[in-house]
Amino acid sequence: MMDSWGTWGALMAATLGTYICRAVGVALSGRIDQESEIFRWLSAVTYAMVAALVVRMIILPLGPLSTVPLWVRVLVSALSVGVMVSSPKRRLVPGLLTGTLLLVLYGSLR
Repeated sequence: MMDSWGTWGALMAATLGTYICRAVGVALSGRIDQESEIFRWLSAVTYAMVAALVVRMIILPLGPLSTVPLWVRVLVSALSVGVMVSSPKRRLVPGLLTGTLLLVLYGSLR
């Protein structure tokens, strides 16, 4: 019975901590300039981290993707980026679909 109370207490503390941080964020969001240097830097760091993770996933994949040869992964990535660049309005979904379908096609033909 005591373990149950400890679990519920930890859950309540985590919930309270999460919602307090969110409430402070909402309260401060109206006073923060989104065009400031710190936000531009944070945006650049965020994009750099996403790019690094994508490159790592292409070059050094884990799991089933590691069975796909490197040249296929690079070719599928290049074709997906080409699709994203070719369509100026809706870029993300067609690019993701291209990459996904090409890898599924490779897997089914292999």
